[in-house]
Amino acid sequence: MTRKAFEASEAFESFEPPQRLVRALAESRLGGGGGADEWLEALPHLVQQAVALRELTVERVQAPGGRSSLVLLVRQIDGTPAVLKLAPERARPESERAALAHWDGRGAVQLLNPGDSHGVLLLERLHPDLSVRSLPEAKALLEAAATLRRLWVEPPAAHVFETVAERTGRQAEAMRGGSAGDSEVRALVDAALAAREELLAAAPEERLLHGTFRQSKVLAGERLPWLAVGPDPVIGECAFDLARLVRDRVEDLIASPSGAATTRRRVRKLAESLDVDQERLRGWTLFRAVESGVRARRVGRPRDAELLLEFAGWL
Repeated sequence: MTRKAFEASEAFESFEPPQRLVRALAESRLGGGGGADEWLEALPHLVQQAVALRELTVERVQAPGGRSSLVLLVRQIDGTPAVLKLAPERARPESERAALAHWDGRGAVQLLNPGDSHGVLLLERLHPDLSVRSLPEAKALLEAAATLRRLWVEPPAAHVFETVAERTGRQAEAMRGGSAGDSEVRALVDAALAAREELLAAAPEERLLHGTFRQSKVLAGERLPWLAVGPDPVIGECAFDLARLVRDRVEDLIASPSGAATTRRRVRKLAESLDVDQERLRGWTLFRAVESGVRARRVGRPRDAELLLEFAGWL
């Protein structure tokens, strides 16, 4: 271990994780997720261990950072810039590792050490403060869609990924419980659950999907202009993946007097540009917006819930 790496690891004995991550982990407890407190308590030691083992020099913690992992900007022993990412079990880091290894840098950030230890990913350094979201909206959607298309590949023959049916099955159960006592929300939940049942009855293809794709998940790179980061991969149809992109910048859509018309136009344009069935995209957009809205209510984010459920009502 180099002296610089040792000093960098020692500096993390008393570091404070980004507040965005702390808040998100607190929400996961309200939503039924376990292990968050234990992981946060162990995080300084995990950082020290990860930095020392790989002989890295830490530049800084990426802030505000993500909602499910700690991201450190580091340099390898030869000076090459990289990113060190640590995530708790609930964030499925091994699933992310498997997806990044399968994509092997095609459309996504490159995994630098596929055989790394559990819960730790060493990644190529992109431009962490420059995402597709910084572009004008029309250009942002175009670039994001082009990136997403590159990710939709056949899954490996033997894989560790859950399916869209499995993931949305868990979500459906939580939605049923989270809409009790509110007739307006219940109507949206019923519509979303009905859409899910219909969509799963005749799924058109199985691809490896990003799982949580949106504009902020596409960062500027050196190998390619834009590369995807932070997947929560899942196996299923492309319309499921594209559905999350439809509601990007939802706060701007809700604030616009033509928000409903813009949303429907966005569904049509994205479906056409990526050869996805428009009605299937609309159905998955409805399900995912309602699921996110009900979850936001459950964990104490009423403003987010209001925006998402109003958006869902337009579909």
